Amino acid sequence: MRVVIAGVAGVGKSTVLKSVEKLTSYDIINFGTLMFEMAKEIKLIESRDEIRRLNVDTQINLQKKAAAAIGQMDNVIIDTHMAIRGPRGFLPGLPEWVIRELKVSAFFLLEADPVEIRKRRNNDPSRLRDEESVQDIEMHQTVNRSYAVSYSIFTGATVSFIDNLPGLADEVAEKIVERLSK
Repeated sequence: MRVVIAGVAGVGKSTVLKSVEKLTSYDIINFGTLMFEMAKEIKLIESRDEIRRLNVDTQINLQKKAAAAIGQMDNVIIDTHMAIRGPRGFLPGLPEWVIRELKVSAFFLLEADPVEIRKRRNNDPSRLRDEESVQDIEMHQTVNRSYAVSYSIFTGATVSFIDNLPGLADEVAEKIVERLSK
């Protein structure tokens, strides 16, 4: 089984996924990290945050390669984004050719208050994220919801929208694991 857990940067995916990993036998695969490793190997970029600045065709080719690799794996949770904001607008994180390869059975979209997300981003010196207003983050989450429903229509997979409230990562992880077991 392949499951997607997504959300905007700063929503707390990594924290929640650490808790999910302790509660399940799933392997956690970060789609963006896999794309980064592939791009770095061919000397396209030096940092993970540069991926979204590559031209769209290059990003699409990296998506295809990463999806093919993950499509060979079983029992994985894929940490990714429904939509990637770039200089030309939003790019689908899971376009048709990626979805077909992955054969996803469930989507989980983590969400949080945009003010909280902005605060989390500002307190994370490990990443070089673009500055986004609270309104930009809110719009990105709205786009994510639309993309999640679209992906569900294409795949027949379920979609769960989960609020990731501050300090409740373990409870959020338990909710995800409970829905996975049904």
